[in-house]
Amino acid sequence: MSAPFAAAASHAANRREIWATHNLRVHLCASLGLCGLFVAACTERPVADPDVLTLAVFASPNNFDPRIGTDEVSQKVYQLVFDTLLTLDDQLRVAPGLATRWEQPDDNTFVVHLRSGVTFHDGRALTANDVAYTFNSLIDPAFVSARRGAYAVLDRVEVVDTDTARFVLKEPSGSFAIQLVLPIIPDGSGAELRTAPIGTGPYRFVSYSVDDFLELAAFEHYHGGRPRNAGVLLKIVPDEIMRGLELKKGTVDLIVNDINPDTVEQFRSDGSKQIIAATGTDYAYVGLNLKDPALSDVRVRQAIGYAIDRDAIVKYLRRGLAQQAVTLVPPSSWAFAADAFQFSHDRARAQALLDEAGYRDPDGAGPLPRLRFTLKVSTNEFYRLQAAVIQQDLRQVGIELDVRSYEFATLSKDVASGNFQMTTLQWVGISDPDMLRRVLHSKQMPPVGFNRGSYRNAEVDRLIDEATAAPDEATRGHLYKQVQHIVAQEAPYISLWYKTNVAVARPGLSGIRLTPLAAFTFLKDVSREPTPPRTSNR
Repeated sequence: MSAPFAAAASHAANRREIWATHNLRVHLCASLGLCGLFVAACTERPVADPDVLTLAVFASPNNFDPRIGTDEVSQKVYQLVFDTLLTLDDQLRVAPGLATRWEQPDDNTFVVHLRSGVTFHDGRALTANDVAYTFNSLIDPAFVSARRGAYAVLDRVEVVDTDTARFVLKEPSGSFAIQLVLPIIPDGSGAELRTAPIGTGPYRFVSYSVDDFLELAAFEHYHGGRPRNAGVLLKIVPDEIMRGLELKKGTVDLIVNDINPDTVEQFRSDGSKQIIAATGTDYAYVGLNLKDPALSDVRVRQAIGYAIDRDAIVKYLRRGLAQQAVTLVPPSSWAFAADAFQFSHDRARAQALLDEAGYRDPDGAGPLPRLRFTLKVSTNEFYRLQAAVIQQDLRQVGIELDVRSYEFATLSKDVASGNFQMTTLQWVGISDPDMLRRVLHSKQMPPVGFNRGSYRNAEVDRLIDEATAAPDEATRGHLYKQVQHIVAQEAPYISLWYKTNVAVARPGLSGIRLTPLAAFTFLKDVSREPTPPRTSNR
């Protein structure tokens, strides 16, 4: 067999081994025999009230202060404990929240009017002082938060009266309204909020055991009406297989998104659980650190993009519970650039680009690579399998990956500090194209923003600045689409897929409704249907 055919055969065998290992692991863990072996290992915390909903999540929340925490699980907690000043509807447009209405008397001013009768969990009434404190703290130079970059245009927030607050901007910003979709905290809140949150949301904080569980109780005086259940217990189960087993044996009522696609398929096949799916906005990607000398070359980045078989990842690893991603902006957004450049799976093109960049194959069909990189991923089973596929794909074009997996908190810290060459992560809950500014503008480097890969492009900065200031949606959309076209070609991110939201629940739960953002806010409407009495023939 010739060297090229031998290499191709080896690659096919390796790829089959990855899929086979993946499928074997899932099928084994779905079997009753293996479930029996793992029962003792599952952490169980008795719930005294059967009306409490138990959900499994993949990680502990990092911080209960919504001005600080940016990880996915913390965001879900905020949706339960806090209310936002404004909200987003299913079309991702700004809608009333704690503010029933807002107006813009001039280009630099927003005035919001608060809902009456809203109280915090400790009994204090919500006022404009709480709104002013929340937002003014984010623009305080002494306050450290990755969210600060979103409020660089905000000069100050003034209290007009008890129920009215005025936002004064430094310059016009057509995208500012969406920045009002922020949880409101009590006036004067300090460091205690990080460990014991107090909000106005449908659930109040009860207790937290790190890496074990978070207990929330229904807030009896919630302004939107008491939740239809007694509370929510978030059970922290880092291992993906174990989450599925917890659901299988009934110690968990519901899992939203944090479940392996193969496990979803298993539950769908045996009909033992409810499966609810809906189009989502979460964006999976390969992040590249452009401070690395090789990755600073656009030809190398493009070669990586051509090398990855995204279609195989969506079909086989995601089980079709995703669609190939185009840009950071989701297809449901009014600013989505559907015609932006997309990478096809083209090994020959990838190798030609590496040759052009000066990284020629040192030994032809031999084992020596053109380049070596480290790919940091989480310990999540799916992402490790996805990393193995990407590793095989890149090996075929001469790029060797050293895949290293970390607990999510460690990975998140490393990425946020720029301590990586390559990584695979998700942006969760993308709702506005202003996210392009937070992630790609050169003035949004950490700690004030999310440009963790140190991408710099003066034209992209200019277009984003114009889009941010533009007063009308049509102009903003046109500018944001131009940004997406440029970035798709320059590839500081390699787009992988958009997640299809999926909830798997035990029978008897009603009120489950997934939004594009997969927000946990729907949990307040979930209840258990009464169990019918047993009947017998005598």
